[in-house]
Amino acid sequence: RKGAVSAQKGQLGIIPGSMGAKSFIVRGLGNPESFCSCSHGAGRTMSRTEAKRRFTVDDQVKATLGVECRKDAGVVDEIPMAYKDIDAVMAA
Repeated sequence: RKGAVSAQKGQLGIIPGSMGAKSFIVRGLGNPESFCSCSHGAGRTMSRTEAKRRFTVDDQVKATLGVECRKDAGVVDEIPMAYKDIDAVMAA
């Protein structure tokens, strides 16, 4: 994974939230100060290892209630609480 994706002027892109949050469809501004790039997602607040240590499959099921996604031990590290708030990321 890259930490940023291309955001050339006028180019459409997507900035995903966590498994439990919305995503944003964006249009690139072509800003050379950001090397014509944008965030590739919300970003983690904890490591995958820490998320696996802290949370269970039951926590994952509860956190993604109403969301169509995998809900098993193989994705507990993707639990929404392991990610930043996408609205705060977009505001920044």
